[in-house]
Amino acid sequence: MSLKTYLDGRPALKQIVHRMLIPKDQARPRLWVSWFVNPFIHKKHRSATIRSNVRMDVLPFNAFVLGAKSTIESFSVVNNGVGDVIIGEHCTVGIGSVVIGPVRIGSDVIIAQHVVMSGLNHVYEDINLPIHRQPVTTRPIVIEEECWIGANAVITAGVTVGKHSVVAGGSVVTRDVPPYSVVGGNPARILKQYDAKTGHWQKPTATPATL
Repeated sequence: MSLKTYLDGRPALKQIVHRMLIPKDQARPRLWVSWFVNPFIHKKHRSATIRSNVRMDVLPFNAFVLGAKSTIESFSVVNNGVGDVIIGEHCTVGIGSVVIGPVRIGSDVIIAQHVVMSGLNHVYEDINLPIHRQPVTTRPIVIEEECWIGANAVITAGVTVGKHSVVAGGSVVTRDVPPYSVVGGNPARILKQYDAKTGHWQKPTATPATL
């Protein structure tokens, strides 16, 4: 049984441990967690780089992995509080981007500036409670290998972006993107796809389908 599973079954103990790790009503872990716990639990390759002014809201109960030759650029935020954040090799998380787990990013992925990827959503149905007091739900985001996510794009919870695909800057992606596709817009639509038979990138013959 994992420590997380053990604590999940003991709410009172979990609350005590939670307060030891994070100040009340905050997301950033206490300094002692960042200095003395996370470095021994999480897997950051020795050739990977996290800029000094990145906000790492990273806790020991969920995974954080940063692969070889990958970089998280300045002013970004990484949060694994409700789900794992796994980043492959030779990736770039651009300046000012936000990655909230559960998120899995394959190798050789370019994430440009100010991209938001959040596998978390807030529950809001109970009108007698403020939204911040209601539970959260999670649906994993998956960015497969060799993708390029343009600046200011938003990838919503539960979306998979297929291999070697491009998300145009400023797009809001609410549904899965097929491999070898270029999508753009709000909501994002398929702009063109690679045709293996012809060996060319081709635009859709009909009105582009909303993703």
